[in-house]
Parts: sequence; C-alpha cells; structure tokens
Amino acid sequence: MRMFTKTFFGILNFSLLITLLGGAAASQDEDRRPQNSKQEDVRLMTIPISIFTQQELKEKRAQEFVEAGEIIVKEDKDDQTILSIRSVSNTSLSLAILIQDDLSSDVNLQLKDIARFIRELPSGSKVMVAYLRSGSAQIRQKFTTDLNEAADSLRIVVGSESVAPRSPYDSMAEVLKRFDSVPTGRRAILLISDGLDVSSGFANSSPGLSNDLENAILKSQRRGVAVYSFYSSATYTETGNRLLIGNGQGSLNRLSRETGGQAYFQGSFTPVSYTPFFRDLTMALNRQFALTYLSTHMKKGYHKVEVLSTNPEVKIQHPKGYYYRKP
Repeated sequence: MRMFTKTFFGILNFSLLITLLGGAAASQDEDRRPQNSKQEDVRLMTIPISIFTQQELKEKRAQEFVEAGEIIVKEDKDDQTILSIRSVSNTSLSLAILIQDDLSSDVNLQLKDIARFIRELPSGSKVMVAYLRSGSAQIRQKFTTDLNEAADSLRIVVGSESVAPRSPYDSMAEVLKRFDSVPTGRRAILLISDGLDVSSGFANSSPGLSNDLENAILKSQRRGVAVYSFYSSATYTETGNRLLIGNGQGSLNRLSRETGGQAYFQGSFTPVSYTPFFRDLTMALNRQFALTYLSTHMKKGYHKVEVLSTNPEVKIQHPKGYYYRKP
C-alpha cells in the first residue's frame, strides 16, 4: 500500500510535494507488485478526488497551508497501492458545462458569470458546452482549449415546457461518452439543472426511484467524472411545489456526492447570482487531483471505493465506487 505522509499544500503551489511523490511512485509500479503476481491480477484505476479541511468547507475560504496526512485508498474494504496523485499543476482539466434548456429565464441573467468562469479557467483546460433538452444534448461547443470560444458558445435558454427533458440524466449519456476522447484524470461536469426526473411520472421522481439518475451515476463513476451541480428552477419546479423541488435537489445532491463532486443550492428558486457558487467551485476544482491506484479486484460488477486521510481535519471528496466491465 502506498501512502503519502505529512504532506503540506500551499495555495499557489498546491500539491507540489504530493505530485513529486506520486510521479516517483508511478515509475516504480512494477517493483511494488507481488513477485508471484501475474500482470492480469491487477489493473489501473484513475479517479478524481478533492482535498479540503473541515474548516475550509465550513468557512468557504481556502487556507494557506493544508496538511494532508497519509492518503489511503480502499476498494471493497481492501487496501490498494497508490501509484500517483496528479494535481492542477501537471494535469489539465476537462470540463463539460451542461445547461437544462427549460430553466427559468432568470438563468439568462447569469450567462455573463458563466462566461467569466470559463474564461478564468487555467490555461490548457478543455471545455465543452451543451444544452439538455427533450432527451438529447445539443452540443454548442465540443471540447476545446480555446476558452473564449467556449464562453462565446453560451446562449439564452429557451425556457419553455416544449424543450423540457423527461430527465436531465438521460440527456447526460451522450455527453459522458465524449469524455472518452480526453485524457483520464481531472474530469468534471458542471450541471445547471433542477435535477427533476419525471420519466416515470411525478410520483416516482425521488432520488431513490430514478433509473436515469442511477445510470448517470454509474457512467460518471466508470469514466472518472466528478459532477458538480447548480440548482435552478425549471418548468415543473418554478411553481414552488416543495415535493418536486425536494426530489430535484435530492437527486442533484446524490449525483454529485456519489461521483466526487458537490451540489450547490440557494433556496428553492434560481439564485440571484451564481457568484458564491463559482467561488466555491473554483476552490473545489483547484483542489482536485487525479489519483491512480492498482485495483486488485478483477470481478465484473460494482466496487466500493474509500479514500481516507489520517488527518481527522481533512475531508476528501471522491467517487463512492464504480462498475467494472471486463474488456
């Protein structure tokens, strides 16, 4: 098992020490395999993780230094060998921005903030922009490193029931496939949606009953994509129905929590401003790493993942598991 000990992170050169250790580990992976182990007994897994302190999450403010302690990975409760932990400084971000097309027209007031967020991403980031509508995704911009071009591809939402998706999670499927064309590592989605899945009717729209939500979680986990979500009201939630709003927000929260991202809400309607959300999201993306480890579980099916720190003040966001299909 590989652990990274007593590592400190600074704001400007966040993760420098952990990156150097991770790079050294990656070059020695063959040496750490058991002498009698066959190569097919293990496989590489790369997942996105984000590292914070409890105080940072509470105060919504980055600390100057963070002691990460020892990082430990468990899969199905078994310790796994960490090969590398790559950071912002040496792994570019691939980010898809997905906007539900039937959102309340209030969201159009946030387009400048969304564009500004895109343009201020680190150089080398790959950005994609798509609108979710009627069971499909309208791709406005394929993955590109031209941040201005990505920002310019934004448009106002239609804001009409005629383009309302039965489920925003069904529309995500096409977008998730496009991550196959970008490097593994720091992958993320920003989903701006009300999170409501009515594909099986309003009575079955809760987070625990949505098959499309379940599939979106599994497909995101399989590709190592962390989903961050902003709640905004849409066709069926802007009426103020508390049950539907609760189901939508609960679904977004589950999607983000189980893929290693985070969900952002401000009451039950579209926020007056996304600025606080983007401030928190920027900190989260700056604290995102690509963790690669050797998985010793070769059976087809779902595998539970835990990423832990020996420092009790440190919280690590990560996918809760993934579904493995043998090649």
